[in-house]
Amino acid sequence: MSDEGGAGEPLSDRQKREIATWFLSNAPAGEIHYIAKDVRALLGNDAVYEAAAAEAFPEYNKARLVSIELPDRSGDIIISTYGEIDKNNYLDPRTAQVATIDHMKQTCTKLRPAEDEELPSAYIEEFRCALDVELSKYVSEAYPKGACAVYCTSGKDIEGPGADFSFAAVISAAKRSPQNFCNGSWCSVWTIEFNYELQFVDIKGKIQVDAHYFEEGNVQLDTNIDRKDSTRMQSPDDCAVSISGIIRHHESEYLSSLEESYLNLSDATFKDLRRKLPVTRTLFPWHNTLVFGLTRDLAKELALGK
Repeated sequence: MSDEGGAGEPLSDRQKREIATWFLSNAPAGEIHYIAKDVRALLGNDAVYEAAAAEAFPEYNKARLVSIELPDRSGDIIISTYGEIDKNNYLDPRTAQVATIDHMKQTCTKLRPAEDEELPSAYIEEFRCALDVELSKYVSEAYPKGACAVYCTSGKDIEGPGADFSFAAVISAAKRSPQNFCNGSWCSVWTIEFNYELQFVDIKGKIQVDAHYFEEGNVQLDTNIDRKDSTRMQSPDDCAVSISGIIRHHESEYLSSLEESYLNLSDATFKDLRRKLPVTRTLFPWHNTLVFGLTRDLAKELALGK
């Protein structure tokens, strides 16, 4: 990393740390460790690198909803703001455990049972658990190597009917294939608000898809979309079935639109990026673009719902 600023002045350690933090925080899905290795070498200053990594890794893990296997093999924990107890400790609501996370290694170093005040009441847990069961069924069917979690975000101390409460349902799925020069991730967050007086459930979702294809080039997809829906407030089991069905519908619909976009890449996007007549003076064979690895592998590697 150059020591020269825009006016020819050396960069301060603070400036280097800020630049390094930016590169780490904006690493493509599943590639932060590759970026970290290069950033550390370019900095040539372990103290500056460690400061940047200590800031960037936790934010990256939460933003990407990174999932980490629990050491007792009871499942995966998703690193998210909804389960954050402090910088290094995160609640896994499904197993009622708190995991201590090493953000830079992306591993779980310790587990402990969650304390009573960290968990919702029995009444709220009945709704949360029912939704978690239905959401897990959907994720296991739709996403290879996917993980999900349902957190109570407000009203966790409510002991019975008569008050409002809300959940956050998060889904994280990843496709890691660096040997094929392709990585991708699917992250979705659904906020679910239960209005007892109106007997109404308001559902809002944000879906984010990231993909990076880097064989002899650098092609990235970074897209997100918001969704909104609602349903009636019913029993915990009926609510869970209805809410998970709504999530399935919207995510399947968005996935289908992405797949359609991939099929149109060769007819629109890629054609606009190329010269009308290449330097070889030979026209590009648009009629047979599927022989080229990029369109073929994008359709294959990033079809997360298959």
